[in-house]
Amino acid sequence: MAFCKNFLWGGATAANQVEGGWQEGGKGASAADMLSSGSHTTPRQITAETDPALYYPNRTASDFYHHHAEDIALMGEMGFKAYRMSIAWSRIFPTGEEERPNEEGLRFYDNVFDELHAQGIEPIVTLSHYEMPLHLVNKYNGWASREVIALFERYARAVIRHYRGKVRYWLTFNEINCGTLPLGNYMSLGIRNPGTRDFLRQVDNVPLRYQALHHQLVASAYAVLAGHEEDPDAKIGNMIAMMPVYPLTCNPKDQLKAQQNWRQFNWYCADVQCRGEYPYYAPAFWRQNGIELEITEEDRRTLKAGTVDFYSLSYYQTNCVTVDPDAAQASGNLLGGAKNPYLQTSDWGWQIDPDGLRFTLNQIASRYDLPIIVVENGLGAYDKLEEDGTVKDPYRIDYLREHIKAMKQAVEEDGVPLFGYTMWGCIDLVSASTGEMAKRYGFIYVDADDQGGGTFKRYKKDSFDWYKKVIASNGENLA
Repeated sequence: MAFCKNFLWGGATAANQVEGGWQEGGKGASAADMLSSGSHTTPRQITAETDPALYYPNRTASDFYHHHAEDIALMGEMGFKAYRMSIAWSRIFPTGEEERPNEEGLRFYDNVFDELHAQGIEPIVTLSHYEMPLHLVNKYNGWASREVIALFERYARAVIRHYRGKVRYWLTFNEINCGTLPLGNYMSLGIRNPGTRDFLRQVDNVPLRYQALHHQLVASAYAVLAGHEEDPDAKIGNMIAMMPVYPLTCNPKDQLKAQQNWRQFNWYCADVQCRGEYPYYAPAFWRQNGIELEITEEDRRTLKAGTVDFYSLSYYQTNCVTVDPDAAQASGNLLGGAKNPYLQTSDWGWQIDPDGLRFTLNQIASRYDLPIIVVENGLGAYDKLEEDGTVKDPYRIDYLREHIKAMKQAVEEDGVPLFGYTMWGCIDLVSASTGEMAKRYGFIYVDADDQGGGTFKRYKKDSFDWYKKVIASNGENLA
């Protein structure tokens, strides 16, 4: 078989997008709780206070908080080997500044992990997935402050110590390279610059953003070191949002633009996390963008010592880049680009490129000598719940089949050291970019709409049984 015997097949979610229960169990508010609903045509709003005229979808999400036993049983029925999830930082440390963790929050995740193990499912847990405690946003402007590093280390150490023996795989920050984009100010870094309201058009201070990203990279290294101290058997990885691009033409200037794009968005953070230092091209980039980072000698030692054990990534699509200002444009997950004439697009205009996943995995494998796991990949689409309780989603099956084929080729023909695949949004959840429930990814349909209405009853989609066969055959049966 192409995939190793213990290949980690499964699904993935994030606490802020699936959990709900935002004021239950002693949980504090998070940055995500202050994001309004939106759509792919209407941007989400960032508010400092609750606006009664707006709906805040992350507060209810898919209500995993009350449905987790049922949801995990469905994962077990599918045969999941792994479930990639996150712990809500503000459920453990409600403000982020407490000396001791919230015991009720710890018990909730104890129950989740116990349910997973009862089903034979390995948890892969992200420490921070776009859900920073709101208090830290308000007091410190998020990761713009160096003081947040020690607070995150305390949190990371507390949960890795508490869940030792229950969790073997940890990820530090979800899509940490989102901080290389203006969109990442609030979502990833907890920065709310004065005047920011529109989620897609945030006020941006580039030097401040990159200083905050530096603090996050240092915190990631501290989490690796603390995690290995608390649990020597733990494996701790990074998580990069892969935003691959091709040059649109063979114009050498398009080639150079594509190379620069890979360095800035895909490699900048990964080079630090995997190699322990900023890459050769970073100082030139800083000079060109007026960035003067405060990097201490202790920072450098920590980055060098706190490199990750494995590489994890999200992959949804590719785009093209060109120096031609008149080229047709395409939208994307985090970063858009020029339209590729050889690719089809999703309902949200994302270009579908299974071969790009194989290409991307090879790029990573050739750059870093680390095991690799794909922890996000999937298709957001409009799904219809039929009167008989079924959901026909052949488009999702087609998308996943072709991407699994591409992974298989990367392993079998190219030798990529891939050890797992957790499809994104295995249970329908709130979209991070648009705040919609209508943008559905899951094998499991949640009866909830974009304004929090619905029964929240769970229904199996056709892709549920298809993925069950994929897992049972270790990726051989893709029919």
